[in-house]
Amino acid sequence: MLNSILSGKKLILGSGSPRRSFFLKELGLDFETRLKETEEIYPERLKKKQISEYLALQKAEPFKEELKENEILITADTIVWHENDALGKPKSKEEAVQMLQSLSNKTHEVISSVALTSLQDQIVFSDLTRVTFKKLNEEEINYYVDNYKPFDKAGGYGIQEWIGYIGVTDIEGSYFNVMGFPVQKFYETLRQF
Repeated sequence: MLNSILSGKKLILGSGSPRRSFFLKELGLDFETRLKETEEIYPERLKKKQISEYLALQKAEPFKEELKENEILITADTIVWHENDALGKPKSKEEAVQMLQSLSNKTHEVISSVALTSLQDQIVFSDLTRVTFKKLNEEEINYYVDNYKPFDKAGGYGIQEWIGYIGVTDIEGSYFNVMGFPVQKFYETLRQF
């Protein structure tokens, strides 16, 4: 359906995330994946969606010089906001375990931001979902980290994986947003873009 609205446009996904690629395919979109390295560093004064929006826009920067007239670039970033701190992707098993211990028996926020960039325009939008975990025990946390190696996931977990099945007791907002892509908001925004 979106392909007919986007007739003559070419979508470029500037992300190596298999989940984001999956969602675009499920929406029936034709797109090409292009990757450019960007450091996920942001000014410390930023909070919540300011961080993910800043990073989504930063990820678009290296592509700007090569975008063609008919292309729309999609870049995105997801953070876990917990106890007034942004949890990124864990760099080690120890860090992943610490993150899950801190999320255990508490509610946190997952914020995903998406930037749409063309030669004529650029917009960024965000979605926020609240996720509550049960009290996770040490054995559950270690089993998950050892078997699922969630080092490419903000907050050290994937809701669509084992830990989500056994640990998430409540979710308020978009499930897909927690997976790293606010699909419904993206659909509506892309239609208008």
